[in-house]
Amino acid sequence: MTETSHELINEYKDQLRILKQEVAELQDAGKSKDSANKRCLQKLEYANQDNEKLTEKITELEKKIRSEKKHSKMLMEHP
Repeated sequence: MTETSHELINEYKDQLRILKQEVAELQDAGKSKDSANKRCLQKLEYANQDNEKLTEKITELEKKIRSEKKHSKMLMEHP
């Protein structure tokens, strides 16, 4: 093998090593991003559940207020 060929092979090996390292870093970053996205989605799901529960509670309270107002009105009209 000539000196130039040997240098090219070594340079090629260095480039492959660098590329493999970059791929590994990108894969790690992708895994971290996936984990962060899963946590965020879970938080959104919990927030949505809380929102649904609060909406139900508000609806119940509104019905109760209307009923109380209706009852009070009836008491005032018919003492």
